Amino acid sequence: MKNNLSKIALFLVLGAILYSCSLVKRVPEGQYLLIENTVNVDGKKEKSEAILNQLYQKPNSSILGYRLRLQMYNLARKSPEADYQLWLQKKPKRHQFLKDLLSEKQVQRLGQSFFVSGASTFLKKTGEPPVIIDETKSQKSRNRLLSYYFNSGYFNSKVSYKIDSLENKRGKIAYNIKLGAPYIIDSITTSIKTPALDSLFHKIKDQSLIVKGKQYNSQNFIDERKRIATNFRNNGAYYFQETNIEYDVDTVATGHKANVDFLIDNQTIKKGDSLIKVPFKLYTISQVNIFTGNSNNKSKEKVADSITYNNFNIYSSDKLNYRPKAITDAIFITKGSKFSDFRRQLTSRSLSNLRVFNYPNIEYEEDKTDTTGTSLIANIVLSPRKKFNFNATADFMHSNIQDFGILGSTSLSIRNIFRGAEILEIALRGNIGSSRDLANPNNVFFNISEYGADVKLSFPRIFFPLNTEKIIPKNTLPTTQISFGMSRQQNIGLDKENFTGIFNYTWNPKRNTNIRFDLVNLQYVRNVNPGNYFSVYRSSYNRLNDLAHVYNNDGSYLDNEGNLTIAGGGTAGFINDVLNGQTVLTQNDNDYFVVRSIEERRLRLTENNLILASNITYTKSSRTNITDNDFFTFKTKLESAGNTLSLFSKIQNQEPDINGRKKFFNVEYSQYIKGELDFIKNWDFGSKQVLAARSFVGLAIPYGNSNSIPFSRSYFAGGSNDNRAWQSYSLGPGRSGGLNDFNEANFKIALSAEYRFNIFGKLNGAFFADAGNIWNVFDNVTDEESVFEGFKSLKDMALGTGIGFRYDLNFFVIRLDVGFKTYNPAKAMSERWFKDIVPNRAVLNIGINYPF
Repeated sequence: MKNNLSKIALFLVLGAILYSCSLVKRVPEGQYLLIENTVNVDGKKEKSEAILNQLYQKPNSSILGYRLRLQMYNLARKSPEADYQLWLQKKPKRHQFLKDLLSEKQVQRLGQSFFVSGASTFLKKTGEPPVIIDETKSQKSRNRLLSYYFNSGYFNSKVSYKIDSLENKRGKIAYNIKLGAPYIIDSITTSIKTPALDSLFHKIKDQSLIVKGKQYNSQNFIDERKRIATNFRNNGAYYFQETNIEYDVDTVATGHKANVDFLIDNQTIKKGDSLIKVPFKLYTISQVNIFTGNSNNKSKEKVADSITYNNFNIYSSDKLNYRPKAITDAIFITKGSKFSDFRRQLTSRSLSNLRVFNYPNIEYEEDKTDTTGTSLIANIVLSPRKKFNFNATADFMHSNIQDFGILGSTSLSIRNIFRGAEILEIALRGNIGSSRDLANPNNVFFNISEYGADVKLSFPRIFFPLNTEKIIPKNTLPTTQISFGMSRQQNIGLDKENFTGIFNYTWNPKRNTNIRFDLVNLQYVRNVNPGNYFSVYRSSYNRLNDLAHVYNNDGSYLDNEGNLTIAGGGTAGFINDVLNGQTVLTQNDNDYFVVRSIEERRLRLTENNLILASNITYTKSSRTNITDNDFFTFKTKLESAGNTLSLFSKIQNQEPDINGRKKFFNVEYSQYIKGELDFIKNWDFGSKQVLAARSFVGLAIPYGNSNSIPFSRSYFAGGSNDNRAWQSYSLGPGRSGGLNDFNEANFKIALSAEYRFNIFGKLNGAFFADAGNIWNVFDNVTDEESVFEGFKSLKDMALGTGIGFRYDLNFFVIRLDVGFKTYNPAKAMSERWFKDIVPNRAVLNIGINYPF
């Protein structure tokens, strides 16, 4: 053992030496590889990303301390083409042989091939050259730090730096900063030449970001300038700009106090050959002209149709194909209102939200008929999108069910179908495939099929018989959608028929907030072939078949190999015998309980489902754009099902069936309440490093006409967007070990954390940890291993860890994750930790975009 430890230690030492030497392979003699920057502020080490980003030179990037990209760069040959020429010249016969075999041109081109120079070119392009300490850049970093702290109010700060050379061509740079006392704002005076602007300023003065007694910060002055300019431009000051605001800050002999003079001069205009000063005017909208048709030209000379509606002038180069109200409801620039940038932006968003026009063009011009010179004409040019849009797609697929499949879909969009900017979308989809697992008596290659159709009608407003403007104002960009869909499948499954109908509203009370309210969410699922259950759910069949080998008394239930028949009724006969006491099993036996559970699950998954629900979803995000990696997203949903049908049953005085259930059109309807909380938070550490975390809790409680949740509305665990160390539907419930083929339950907890980093170029990596599970609670499941029993059940939360790779294609991300079962609650307590962290038990997940 001691000998082995010595060998391991020697191997690690040699590896460290080789790694250390390889880092400086491309560092010239007399120069130093930058391995660390330190910034000390008044004797304390500063780690703030904002301050470290002021430095012009940073050490080569690393992944957990390993400088991968530098190593890749060092692996490249310095001059591969020159090496190739030397190789040719070393043996003249070699050059002549290649020339005779190929040609001189091909021999020279070979030096530029991937095998000779391509690999080195790739390594250089993908890798990073060594960051060599540069005195000039260190000086520039010092100046930038001075500027940074000067802008933060430390006008007398001092910054110095020291370069420390280390052995083996390495070096460090230490920046030392002495801040001194900061300057504090002492007095603020204002001078606004235009009375109208002065009046506007005093209305918002109390919200100023520049406050007496506060430390000077130049960013506050920038933000305050923007705040004031925005307010002025939203209240009629059409020609006002941020550059019209000036600050004069006096710090001479003030004892670290800053006296601020806030200055807004009059507007400068050109009159003849001279520049003169005149007061700023507050402009009012005198006309709103809307131009629509096939032309972007707003000339009234090409008008074929026009109308005036609610003080809006609508002109069309062709016959007007829109109801005036449909357009004007999306416009917030109104006659008699003050000019406002906010109204222009809101109008632009609202018109784009109609999805019947291209991006609108909004322009203003002075109204020459107004003698006071304070009126503007707003011209809004709308270019209609194509009325009809047809799409067709085709794809080939392979899955664990289909050996080969062809998927196709077509869709047709009809815009402005009722002249109110409504959009009708019709989609057809179909799939044919081949499977060796499905009985195929006619020997047909395509023995699997699925087809469906969807119809969706969208209204750019709240479609409701009563006026909802006070509750949901039109500036929240409300929409209404009515959709219907149907699908039918024939495969090795239960051959389901699915009908859906949804009537919902969506609106945005704030810019980053969305609310969706499904007034009606109808789903009807019919199992066409429930007798095929045990052919699909093989785990349930195998457990039942094993018990039949022990307890079955009827030989007619078996096939020639002694197994329970499915089509012949062997499975059903054996279950009935057990539950009716026709075997030696009694209700107190564990195997009797297993058979009963298998039958209860079969009945649940083969029963037809009728779900009539209403739900509301609230989503809030702080993300400003697609490149923002420091944000949070909060989403919550509440759903209630079955209450309307229950009320209808009471009105009809409907009697329950022998199972105590009521039906609607001879189908038992589901009744439950369901709630979900989902929170995602991202932290951006800079240098393309992001920590992302997610927490999810969901609970669905059956009541009234149901004692369980429909399969389509229950929860599952595992898969590429859940716990990536388990396959979909294979985790849980609880510590039961995923005995069934498709394990689901009505309570779920999911927690995830992922550290994302850039490897090189568009290839990113991630280390992740996923925790969670599903349980049964408040339903008809009594198995202790599957039921949530309070906080003590949290010990059955599974933990999966792993590594992932992401390739960014700009419009989407291809993701590959490898997960390992780090803590497996299905095992005995002593076997739960780290027993499955081996390559042959890893789970590979391939997905599109990030998991959360």
